[in-house]
Amino acid sequence: MSRRYFSPDLFAFLGDLADNNNRAWFNEHKARYEASVRQPALDFITDFVELLEALSPYFVADSRTVGGSLFRIHRDTRFAKDKTPYKLNTGMHFRHERAKDAHSPGFYVHLQPRSCFIGLGLWMPEPKVAYQIRGHIDENQDEWIAATQSKVFTSMYELGGDSLKRPPRGFDVEHPLLEDMKRKSFIATGPIKHSDVTKASFREDLAERFMAGAPLMKFLCAAVGVKY
Repeated sequence: MSRRYFSPDLFAFLGDLADNNNRAWFNEHKARYEASVRQPALDFITDFVELLEALSPYFVADSRTVGGSLFRIHRDTRFAKDKTPYKLNTGMHFRHERAKDAHSPGFYVHLQPRSCFIGLGLWMPEPKVAYQIRGHIDENQDEWIAATQSKVFTSMYELGGDSLKRPPRGFDVEHPLLEDMKRKSFIATGPIKHSDVTKASFREDLAERFMAGAPLMKFLCAAVGVKY
């Protein structure tokens, strides 16, 4: 059954936090954060388990308050010039079950005023893993093209992330997929609207959007040797 998880106050709160990014203000408005941001996100994660399992049984929706799918709102400022204590977004990451001991792709939701998007793939894998993925693209070019250039995929997603300035070692400089081979990250993102997030159908709509990216996720899982 459809359920509305997020209200417009999620975005209103994050907008107010952007104007008052300090501990005193946050502590004064912590009850609002819990009611409009944190608890709705945890409820969403709990109820997304079933739909995520339908996409793949190897990805995890974890509603634990620490170490789960919901990112902490507190920023790590230890080595940052920007010492503001709080993030201005709510992030949810549905990781592969092997995420702790292997490079593996994941699904992501980013909720922020005027900057909501969903994402999937593998961000900045170590060089050895990136070469694995490039090798898999080279050996399975038709499958990569089908996963990333279908009308369903391109209607919702765009490949992104930083790229190498030069062709990677060991691959033909005339390779037909050279621009994809040069990628440092193998990620795709797609924008979503505030009104998408506050709909009662957001949970089901998100699962459909993730399904459109399933061929890419399957490809990346095969490339790094984990199950989909």
